[in-house]
Amino acid sequence: MGIKVYGSPVSTCTARVLAVIEELGLEYELVPVDLSTGEHKRPPHIERNPFGQIPALEDGDLVLFESRVITRYLVRKYGKGSDLLKEDTPVEAATVDQWIEVETQHFNGPISAVVFQHLFLPLFFGGTTDEKAAAAEAEKLGKVLDVYEVKLSKTKYLAGDFYSLADLHHLSYGHYLIAATPHGSLIHSRPHVKAWWDRITSRPASKKATAGLVLAI
Repeated sequence: MGIKVYGSPVSTCTARVLAVIEELGLEYELVPVDLSTGEHKRPPHIERNPFGQIPALEDGDLVLFESRVITRYLVRKYGKGSDLLKEDTPVEAATVDQWIEVETQHFNGPISAVVFQHLFLPLFFGGTTDEKAAAAEAEKLGKVLDVYEVKLSKTKYLAGDFYSLADLHHLSYGHYLIAATPHGSLIHSRPHVKAWWDRITSRPASKKATAGLVLAI
């Protein structure tokens, strides 16, 4: 059957999965799910993800949802021995896990709120950006990136001097922050963060995965 990804190329979470697939050089099919018609809330997609979200992965008889779970599964099945999880070395693996959690618990919240206010709210919900709310979330994000700046002054990547899922998971929202909001300076004004960002976005797999992130207002 091969790998199928049910989602949308403009989706941040779909792009996160596609970035891993491209890194691993896997063949796959991207099956579009039309959010504008509510396809993600109806069968058969609701059977793939009971929360009615994208993406979902189908690999043979296995169906998975939640993008960060999917990325780890793909590395464990198809990328054993790679640097993406470093599972052959427990200390480095723990460091990768730590920074994956940092992305999930500290980075994702404020950056997704900023992108929502400036891009998704006006584009998909007909709303108007709440500049005060966006600025407050941008301030929170800046404090997170201050921590990154210190860490990245010591290592090329978040978990060490190797590229891993801890870095990759930042790609899609970081892309929209720069391309579709006025807060790209949060990355560009911090020299070590900017150098890291340039490194991770210049990878061929990253370019392929983010090529579909073309939303703009």
